[in-house]
Amino acid sequence: MSVVYLNGEFLPRDKAVVSVMDRGFLFGDGVYEVIPVYSRRPFRAAEHLRRLRGSFDGIRLDVPYTSEQWLALVERIIEQAGTDDQSVLIQVTRGPMAVRNHAFPKTITPTVFIMSEPLHTPPAEQREHGIAAIAAADFRWLRCDLKVTSLLANCLMRQMAIDAGCMETLLFRDGYLSEGAASNIFMVKDGVLLAPPKNHLMLTGITYDVVLELAAAHGLPHEVRDILDEEVRAADELWMTSSTKEVLPIVTLDDKPIGKGTPGPVFQRMYGWYQDFKRTVMRVG
Repeated sequence: MSVVYLNGEFLPRDKAVVSVMDRGFLFGDGVYEVIPVYSRRPFRAAEHLRRLRGSFDGIRLDVPYTSEQWLALVERIIEQAGTDDQSVLIQVTRGPMAVRNHAFPKTITPTVFIMSEPLHTPPAEQREHGIAAIAAADFRWLRCDLKVTSLLANCLMRQMAIDAGCMETLLFRDGYLSEGAASNIFMVKDGVLLAPPKNHLMLTGITYDVVLELAAAHGLPHEVRDILDEEVRAADELWMTSSTKEVLPIVTLDDKPIGKGTPGPVFQRMYGWYQDFKRTVMRVG
């Protein structure tokens, strides 16, 4: 049975209980972070915890633990999980309140929750044949750089993709690419890898950083800049990236082919580099 951490205790997941008066339940008032684990080694834990700290600061929530304490708790959860490759969730809400009120209570204790689930990478078929996506207007709030628990907009847009028989929804704001509903997006044009810049309108993933690092290390021309909607639709290749999806080729957008409608040669190179990096760095620590 899965063991989780909740407010100072390690206990079976089905025994973990949160108050109905918790602000996370009532208002989505909380933050979270997901750390991928390979061969029981958390990948770039320091970067993930730094991003978590930024989310705490962004919603004015006091950080309950030091980085060392967070890492110790994460390692305890990893040890008690049944798989070597895992996805560790840290989720913290502002905590339970006595009376429902939008304003922050003067005295409140955060709810801290940590759990692990098996990390499943995409099946070979998706890598070999690519996936389909749709496009939609990005109607989320203006602090998408914060990893907050109020994800209803992302859920709605991801469901749009599922309803259309697709895997992801690409989001555009004022005519520019921001990201996917649950991923970062890259495109390739004339052999150059393009990525939207880090800003408050997107949640920059750790895998986003890895892909750009690999491009630089292997001499792949790349640019980080604003990308227009029409550029995306005219791309030679289109990818989605995340810790769980790694790097996946998008071969159709709104039922129209991207490039030749098959995974492209630049993707094949990046996928190989990524797997080498996973084997030699992520799994080694």
